[in-house]
Amino acid sequence: MAGHSKWANIKHRKGKADAIKGKIFSRLTKEIISAVKQGGPDPKSNTKLRLVIQKARAANLPSDNIERNIKKATNPDQADYTQMSYELYGYGGVGIIAEIMTDNKNRISSDMRIATNKKGGTIASPGSVAFNFDRKGVIQVLKKNAIEEELFLAATDAGAEDFDVTDDSFIITTPPDQLFHVKEKIDKLGIKCEEAELQMIPKIYVECDPETQKLNLDLIEYLEALEDVDSVYHNMKME
Repeated sequence: MAGHSKWANIKHRKGKADAIKGKIFSRLTKEIISAVKQGGPDPKSNTKLRLVIQKARAANLPSDNIERNIKKATNPDQADYTQMSYELYGYGGVGIIAEIMTDNKNRISSDMRIATNKKGGTIASPGSVAFNFDRKGVIQVLKKNAIEEELFLAATDAGAEDFDVTDDSFIITTPPDQLFHVKEKIDKLGIKCEEAELQMIPKIYVECDPETQKLNLDLIEYLEALEDVDSVYHNMKME
């Protein structure tokens, strides 16, 4: 497994997307509302809401904001957010997936056209990029927060598929439907998870020269800054 490039991609994405605190809070607010609309306001019976609340607390979203948005979502007049994705080809044949959460499809459609007009790339037909990605659960634990052997045994016993070690973290990969289960097992050991979320992991990576890489990063960063874009994934190899 090419762990060095895979997790470098994720580190880049998270570092850029999470740089703006207001963007994080806005995204979490939408996720809370969407989770309540789909599964109800009780986190005990709504697994998705429970995980979103955990993410919100880890990001220091005030408890009052969490409760207010749960209540807001139960109002029939509150619009739901549609989850969708755009697939694009960047420079050098790099595949890009932008995951969207929006209450206005026309707005995001216009924003995506503007993005490619300004930063290049082309919008691809559905499935033409996604076939090269697998959706996986990804859990990150900082090395300082866990003993490797203890964490490895707990994760694999709970159903994890893979266990990678980076310079500062342990990265656990799970089937998408086992993410919550594996995380709960780790939580019970008193081990703090830095993040736990579903991500799109490339099957094949594309190598680019420095100039092409810069052009792709400019496009990716532009997409990440869009109001309705939740996450951006790509298969460009990054050391």
